[in-house]
Amino acid sequence: MRVENCVFCEIISGTSPANFYHKDEQFVVFENNLHWYKVQLLLVPKNHMSQHKMWSSSGLIEELCMFANDIGKRECPDGYRIFSNFGDHGMQSQSHAHLQILGGARLGLYVNGRPPSNVSENMQQ
Repeated sequence: MRVENCVFCEIISGTSPANFYHKDEQFVVFENNLHWYKVQLLLVPKNHMSQHKMWSSSGLIEELCMFANDIGKRECPDGYRIFSNFGDHGMQSQSHAHLQILGGARLGLYVNGRPPSNVSENMQQ
């Protein structure tokens, strides 16, 4: 299912560009365009759904989590973070369900709705 005006649906359908790391029948993995960290990937189900539905879909969430762990180990051998934002207070910026992987540098704390002040320093490490 594709939803009108959903950036992730546009990327999945090929109408918006993205640098893909993986595509299969259930989900895609592509670079986040924010580029706050050396590695910043999004794991996105192909079907538009809420975060709650994704986390309640046992087969899908298992596949996403296993793949996130594998790609995290491969792309960020010194450590990484896998996370998922829920709702406004959780800073969810896209209604389309997704997981995120951050890594490639010491992450530090991520609080107050913005990356730590040393992000540019992290990008150079």
